[in-house]
Amino acid sequence: MRYACIESQRRQFPIRMMCRLLRVKASGFYAWRRRGPSRRARDDERLKRRICAVHAESDGVYGSPKVRDELLDAGERVGRHRVARLMRELGLKGCPKKRYTVTTDSNHGFNVAPNRLARDFAATAPNQRWVADITYIRTAEGWLYLAVVLDLYSRAVVGWSMSHRITRELVLRALLMALWSRHPESGLVHHSDRGSQLGFNWSSQHGFDWQSVATH
Repeated sequence: MRYACIESQRRQFPIRMMCRLLRVKASGFYAWRRRGPSRRARDDERLKRRICAVHAESDGVYGSPKVRDELLDAGERVGRHRVARLMRELGLKGCPKKRYTVTTDSNHGFNVAPNRLARDFAATAPNQRWVADITYIRTAEGWLYLAVVLDLYSRAVVGWSMSHRITRELVLRALLMALWSRHPESGLVHHSDRGSQLGFNWSSQHGFDWQSVATH
């Protein structure tokens, strides 16, 4: 292990100085270089490539126990301590999935609009029926709330908004994006669940004129 460390740094520091600091003989290091990496070291490098592939396929979620399970399923005979050591050397760590986060608060005192869709999610033309929801996703900036508005005719996202906080403004921005991009005619039905963020009185599950709504 010390020889490998010296080899990795030999372009940056004098070899004899590193040998002295690590308390190994320079002759031993040069002999090690002539022999080349041991079978164990070669096998470690092969396993590192497999570990990297498994870790990447899990989107960085798997830690060493799960990575080892995947390797065992693929026919590799490897111990958990070895997998943990190789992952440390590679700088890989598991990132457990976020625990379920509640995005809808149905326990509120606001008026609840009638369910005009009644689970009939068919539309015969654009901008007849929109549905809204909130989810929680991982991004390069960390975990964010995502509010979306979907047109049931094309299944296209017509409005969206993201924030670190789940607020009324989050869904309002998504709705206003949809209104300004689509300019729907009067009679559009905007359907959401009964959550306090999505269930705002002047739009949820109501037909409305976008021009009058956009000025509120």
